[in-house]
Amino acid sequence: MIVGVTQRIDKIESYNEVRDALDQRLIEWILKAGFIPVPIPNSLVNMESLESNQSLIFEWLTKMRIDVLLLSGGNDIGTVPKRDLLEKSLLFWAEKYKKPVLGLCRGMQMMGVYFGSELTDVKGHVRTEHQLQMNDSIKKMFPNVVNSYHNQALKDCPDGFKIIAKANDGNIEAIS
Repeated sequence: MIVGVTQRIDKIESYNEVRDALDQRLIEWILKAGFIPVPIPNSLVNMESLESNQSLIFEWLTKMRIDVLLLSGGNDIGTVPKRDLLEKSLLFWAEKYKKPVLGLCRGMQMMGVYFGSELTDVKGHVRTEHQLQMNDSIKKMFPNVVNSYHNQALKDCPDGFKIIAKANDGNIEAIS
């Protein structure tokens, strides 16, 4: 199974570069699960078009034979418009073609926002690690501790979704 993985956008001032980036541990986790990870470039999105009219990204998803989407963490929603539009476009595509999506941290927040939930500001979630609270049936699928770099959390879980991981403070960390 081929997993399309979104990437955070980092601006490296000293090199005057904007980079797509992924934590290598996420790729290792996907590989360990027996899947093939394929990073999705943020530059495939057309900032002049709506999420429902992103022909380049839709063509790329088809040619890469993406089976599943993983919306990764990094970048608060609203701080990087290109990534926001890319992930909204991916969710539109996944909904249209009935593709499974897993959202972690920011990715989970984007899923929630796309499907009608709101964000709230949180403290203690930047440059830290969280112990995850999960039910026993999925504990072996996820790490016990995750890094955290977000200033926002979902107020609640959107209709049709289920919470699969929370931080110790009760904030939602993953939904499916």
